[in-house]
Amino acid sequence: MNHNAPLPLAHLTGSRPRVLTLAQLREHGVSASDAAEKPWRQILPGIFLLHPGPATSEERLHAALLYAERRGNGEAMITGLAALALYRFSSTPALPALSRIDVLVPGTRRLRSTGDVRIVRAHVPPRSQEVTGLPVAPVARAVADAVSQLADAGTVRRLLSEAVRGGHCEPAAVVRELTVARLLSRPHVVDAVESLLAEGRAIAEDRLYRIVRGFELPEPVWNVDLRLPGGPHLGGVDAFWPEQGVALEIDTRAPRQGEDEQWSECVRKRETLERLGITVLYVTPRKLRDWPEQQAAVVRTALTAAADDEPAAYLVVLPR
Repeated sequence: MNHNAPLPLAHLTGSRPRVLTLAQLREHGVSASDAAEKPWRQILPGIFLLHPGPATSEERLHAALLYAERRGNGEAMITGLAALALYRFSSTPALPALSRIDVLVPGTRRLRSTGDVRIVRAHVPPRSQEVTGLPVAPVARAVADAVSQLADAGTVRRLLSEAVRGGHCEPAAVVRELTVARLLSRPHVVDAVESLLAEGRAIAEDRLYRIVRGFELPEPVWNVDLRLPGGPHLGGVDAFWPEQGVALEIDTRAPRQGEDEQWSECVRKRETLERLGITVLYVTPRKLRDWPEQQAAVVRTALTAAADDEPAAYLVVLPR
């Protein structure tokens, strides 16, 4: 190469973000020694910032992905607090305030954390979402990766709450990722999950109220316990139509310790009620959120079909 010739990088140094790998520089005829003579900086191994001064947040993100993608298959994605900042969470610091950027890669990648990049591995990587043109982990996974590095209970509770309240994901998805990450052994995480599930249930109940009234379904009795006269407690349901013998329960079960027992109890309750002639419907918070018209149709169909069935056993209905 003629070292007196200008380096063919004007179109690159004038673009943003101005970050390239050494391999990319070589494709433009720039050697490592050429790069060293420029007012550039190697901000990560093999990753150069093509201007003096600090990197912008955008450049840090691109540099982190370039570092993780070296000899990779395009499966790296931003996760943790940086991902939540890209999703515009108000409960996370802004990108410039983050001292570290988490990048999720397949578990088989031989790659080390370095500089301000923390490598996070996934046995089965999730499908990334595109946010501001960057591959970003789904919210539930990003929350779990952020929580794994947080010890403050208040911060953890705010992150989980915003993930659900902001409509980014359902509580069960967050709990599933926390379970896989083995974070439910930490007391402050367990406390945050309890608050999350309670909040998620309240949101789902409100959606159910709006579906019943918005689609002009018969008004049920809400949040009741069912019992046989003088007999045992049969279980609680979120809505019950006594005349039709139709019960509805919001299924907020999540994969946690003791799930087998919880599932068995759910099956026992359903089987007992159905033996007594009660039609039992289960709906998930996600279905209530994403397909309200379909859920209204399911309830209406059950109420109509119940008119042709044998009358249900007489039950005592008590406030729950």
